[in-house]
Amino acid sequence: MSDLLSEAAARLAAAGIDNARAEARLLLAHALGATRDETLGVTALAPEQQAAFDALAARRAAREPLAYITGTREFWSLPLKVGPGVLVPRPETETLIEAALEAVPDRRAQLAVGDLGTGSGAILIAALKAFPHAVGLGLDTSREALAYARANGLAHNLSARAEFRLDDWADAPEDSFDLVFSNPPYISGAEIDRLEPEVARYEPRAALDGGADGLDAYRALAGLLPRLLTAKGMAVLELGAGQDAAMAAIFAGSGLEIRQIKPDLAGVPRALVLEKA
Repeated sequence: MSDLLSEAAARLAAAGIDNARAEARLLLAHALGATRDETLGVTALAPEQQAAFDALAARRAAREPLAYITGTREFWSLPLKVGPGVLVPRPETETLIEAALEAVPDRRAQLAVGDLGTGSGAILIAALKAFPHAVGLGLDTSREALAYARANGLAHNLSARAEFRLDDWADAPEDSFDLVFSNPPYISGAEIDRLEPEVARYEPRAALDGGADGLDAYRALAGLLPRLLTAKGMAVLELGAGQDAAMAAIFAGSGLEIRQIKPDLAGVPRALVLEKA
């Protein structure tokens, strides 16, 4: 088994993948329908298992995201279904949930939660788990993404509290949310093709492209959020690295005030918390 993993790991490393041996073991586990730990006792593969493992390693060597290959990604300790057509949830996005819990410390609060550009549903599902008396609406214009969001909502027993709707942000109901989340597209269009291949080649461009300077979505949100929030409502938005400096000017005159900009674990200003003035 060591030689088997070594060959696959070498193939992944040659393709520029970090932690190649660990990923090779995860691919082996997926090929066998086993847990990672269960592969430790495997000493040989049947021909069909070897073929499946080789096919998975070839996909990863082509830099297809590991989450697309395995079909799952964990967010806020919740397993989520993901795949082509939906953005892969990132650990740094969990900062938005942390910021919301700081802003609304009452876990029993009966909140109406909105998620603009819900993607896999990761943020809304995590928020509803964190606030068990809340209800939520996730909006997205991608049918592919919404299919994952709906499946994830069902998997986490949230069908009675979460709705996922094919709609543009601008069609969200007025004065309806106590808490709005959004992880908008915030990468400049020219930069996307220079990102790691997993992102540039595979993830949906519409979920990444924030226009010439990466800030188009925030300008749109500055005009939209004030009419979506209740009188004491708040919004929590994800920021890209270095974008915090532009937020004061973008939201000036919007009727919203910046309450907090919370850094992620790497120290990058990541979660922008806004409230009505």
